[in-house]
Amino acid sequence: MAGALPDGDPVPTDGSLPSGAAANAGKNGFAVYVHVPFCASRCGYCDFNTYTASELGGVGREGYADTVLRELEIAKQAINPKKVDTVFVGGGTPTLLSADDLGRILDGIDKTWGLDEKAEITTEANPESVTPEYLRRLRANGFTRISLGMQSSSPHVLKILDRQHTAGRAPQAAREAREAGFEHVNLDLIYGTPGETADDFAASLRAVVEAGADHVSAYALIVEDGTRMAARMRRGELPYPEDDVAADRYLAAEQALTEAGFAWYEVSNWATSEAARCRHNLLYWTGADWWGLGPGAHSHVGGVRWWNVKHPTTYAKRLADGVSPGHAREILDDEDRRVEDIMLRVRLSDGIPLAGLDERGAKQALDDGLLVPEAYAKGQLILNLPGRLLADAVIRDVV
Repeated sequence: MAGALPDGDPVPTDGSLPSGAAANAGKNGFAVYVHVPFCASRCGYCDFNTYTASELGGVGREGYADTVLRELEIAKQAINPKKVDTVFVGGGTPTLLSADDLGRILDGIDKTWGLDEKAEITTEANPESVTPEYLRRLRANGFTRISLGMQSSSPHVLKILDRQHTAGRAPQAAREAREAGFEHVNLDLIYGTPGETADDFAASLRAVVEAGADHVSAYALIVEDGTRMAARMRRGELPYPEDDVAADRYLAAEQALTEAGFAWYEVSNWATSEAARCRHNLLYWTGADWWGLGPGAHSHVGGVRWWNVKHPTTYAKRLADGVSPGHAREILDDEDRRVEDIMLRVRLSDGIPLAGLDERGAKQALDDGLLVPEAYAKGQLILNLPGRLLADAVIRDVV
């Protein structure tokens, strides 16, 4: 389970927002995130706000969709965006809920704010949690995109990560999703796991390409305090990840995916076309508004950011009592928003205008060979491949 939530200002019991924020909701796009906090088992590296049955003390998945719909009733009174551009259901393992329950939540969002006719509707899924029939039901309920947690095609790497699916299940699930009519299919990879070899990761990349996915997310393993993997490393049972190895894996991903027809559009994300890019995440990265439904979910509307209470039992009780599940919130000032905008946009292939960035820092990044010179000459900061490896350092320099 994730750590304690940060403190902040109180959230009004009716969930209302300052008038300026509410009036401009969705001006630059509007997304809805739905958090489903249930997992069949816990992966050793995971510190997300998720719970297995034994950790919930009798709280079940039944009725969860109704609880989320109650939060939507509060949200409807708070803001009225013109339309919903994207919906992303994450977790946890959303596909532990029935496809029809996920469909009911989606229908509730449509009735509350109205889905754009071309809305992107994504759910995450563990490969072992879906079947061809389940995928067909998801598609019939309006989902257009699925993101499958593959992580690796190597059995021994999956074992270290405490994943439950077999090595070939994720690519097979991707093919089944295509057959069910999903427009876009993403496969998630994790690289740098202790014991993973260069050949292991190369095999994972080949499996992704052969599965027919049109989007790949690849992230270096991060060992979070409080996880089982962190404890194993402290005891010396596993070695800590190495930065040089992670860099080598990233370069391997870039080469293999580019050769297969993918192109990077965010440091950790590749797509086969502009249409295959994750529009939901792009809204996050380009300063749009979103409402997060579910325990522990974060939201942002018009410079107001808030986060819900973390535990599903507390979340459900708040809503049963007719009050907002918001734990706390903060109002971002102009400088906060400027810095966050830079931190996110620098990671995109479109980059960010040089105007407003620290001039010396940007010039240093150029001199260090971390930027595209032609873009810099035209007033745009865009990372080249070495710059992507050092994106965090570039961001620190230009803020």
